[in-house]
Amino acid sequence: MRQRSLIAITAALAAGALTLTACGSRDENGGGSDSGGGGTTVVIGVDAPLTGDLSALGLGIKNSVDLAAKTANKENLVDGIKFEIQALDDQAQPSSGQQNATKLVADKNVLGVVGPLNSSVAESMQKVFDDAKLVQVSPANTNPALTQGADWQKTKTRPYKSYFRTATTDAVQGPFAAQYLYNDAKKKKVFVIDDKKTYGAGLAATFSAEFKKLGGKVVGTEHINPDAKDFSAVATKVKNSGADVVYYGGEYPQAGPLSKQIKAAGAKVPLVGGDGIYSADFIKLAGTGGTGDLATSVGAPVEDLPSAKEFVANYKSAGYKEAYEAYGGYSYDSAWAIIEAVKKVVEDNDGKLPDDARAKVTEAMQNVSFDGVTGKVSFDEYGDATNKQLTVYAVKDGAWKPVKSGTYTG
Repeated sequence: MRQRSLIAITAALAAGALTLTACGSRDENGGGSDSGGGGTTVVIGVDAPLTGDLSALGLGIKNSVDLAAKTANKENLVDGIKFEIQALDDQAQPSSGQQNATKLVADKNVLGVVGPLNSSVAESMQKVFDDAKLVQVSPANTNPALTQGADWQKTKTRPYKSYFRTATTDAVQGPFAAQYLYNDAKKKKVFVIDDKKTYGAGLAATFSAEFKKLGGKVVGTEHINPDAKDFSAVATKVKNSGADVVYYGGEYPQAGPLSKQIKAAGAKVPLVGGDGIYSADFIKLAGTGGTGDLATSVGAPVEDLPSAKEFVANYKSAGYKEAYEAYGGYSYDSAWAIIEAVKKVVEDNDGKLPDDARAKVTEAMQNVSFDGVTGKVSFDEYGDATNKQLTVYAVKDGAWKPVKSGTYTG
């Protein structure tokens, strides 16, 4: 994941998500179709879990991309171009993500895709998009290997030039959490748990390495089945380990119950995770015992970002019934990056989309730079976000509250 960070709205926003309607027929030239009202339709694909346990985050992604498209149309940002979205549900499953990638590639009007949420899903999509020269911008993926190669800790090599992300990586997020826990929270003994998935295991590994480097001790490790509900055996191990903190690499559907069961076992220690647990739903699942639990997430909190105020107001006035959640701002910025790349390509081709629009948009993305909802949006040579800021949040009074913002100093 993830993951990328604005405070989750805990109350549901007013009813009825507004969506764009398709306009015009599809063509086969890889560059949009003429719409019935004049001009050209460009589709921005969205891939995210729109149903299932992680749908709170996925729907926030979809709605935020929709808002970016609507805003670009309202402002007539790209003369002669109308943007619409096509959102597909991957259910947080790599196989579904790959099928969705194939479907989006087959629609020649799709010139960019925002998503997915999960790093494991991204792994299944990258080659499909890269072969088609279709740009992909994730607001939430945090696994370093996606941009820097499987051997990123030794030699960084970019696997796919069509893949970008507005989220920072676990190479930064895990160590940032370790530094906060060891230096600020004065935690010295940690029990590390992960869900064995690409995101969770990777995040736990980078956290553990930094925590031990600082002088902390990992007093126990455990892997859980993400489909399980009963974590009592793990909770007992945590209690018997003498740990003063638990670090969990994974997502909120398991993290919430895990936190609750650890406290019930008698281990009154905080559970800490990454952006995968930074959701209002974690607080609901953890119950009152979740007070004091911590999460890191990318970026600065919304109240510290003047650039986010317009996004928050526009999201609310648009009437989406779901919260924008942790990745809303990053999703908006991911979509806006695609829109800016399309704008550059159109301007460079005398006001029209070229026949090789996809390749040109992918090429243009490398040099996209603008002031976005989440701050300065641009990409380095690997396609990673240049914005490396992170924030630690704590559960207090039934909501996530920012504790500390900063950058990892490796």
